[in-house]
Amino acid sequence: MAGEQSAGRKSSVVANSERTERILIARLEELARALERSGASNEAITRLLESASVATMNAVALQLISAEAADSIWRDVEERHPRVSPLPRAA
Repeated sequence: MAGEQSAGRKSSVVANSERTERILIARLEELARALERSGASNEAITRLLESASVATMNAVALQLISAEAADSIWRDVEERHPRVSPLPRAA
């Protein structure tokens, strides 16, 4: 019985991590597309990206996603959206 509960918790943790990664990816993609369309200044872009970076750091600190997953997500977004690159990743 205890093994089943432990397996259930692990599966729940994995599901939560995957869901958090999908949400982060979606938000970063939305933000990157909006920034590309807006023509915003680099200063404004940096402020918005800093906010997204803090959210990423919080997700890592709360162990919702791994630091490796966070780095991979940001790297992928930077490859698709070069204007995201000016901010150093904090995750």
